[in-house]
Amino acid sequence: MAEPFSVRVEVRGYETDAQGHLNQAVYLQYAEHARWELLRRTGIDQRDLLARGVGPVVLETNIRYLRELHAGDAVDVECVFEWGEGKTFRVHQAIRKTDGTLSAEITAVGGVLDLERRKLLADPKEAFKELAKDPAPLGL
Repeated sequence: MAEPFSVRVEVRGYETDAQGHLNQAVYLQYAEHARWELLRRTGIDQRDLLARGVGPVVLETNIRYLRELHAGDAVDVECVFEWGEGKTFRVHQAIRKTDGTLSAEITAVGGVLDLERRKLLADPKEAFKELAKDPAPLGL
């Protein structure tokens, strides 16, 4: 696996719930944001994917909530792609306060969808390698 990519996010007040902590669904948004920022770092944007007729998809997500977050907290959202064989890959993510406190761990299973055929590509690594100007942040 590659070194973790990280993007900083500040928890906004409107993202909190009635108890004053970050709403559980927003953790998924932070994870998604980090994944797209990682792709952008490699030189891939949504237009590139659409022009090729493919798109990344999340097939499964697991979240472990460990410490609550509140409005104004700054967090680093880490992201590491793990490649295996076949049509899918894993993305390991951590959400940490800037003091290093682990707030959540997120693991997702993803693939790359052929948007016309509505089928997963046989080798998602190759699709990302072809599109990326710098595939190293993806561990490729």
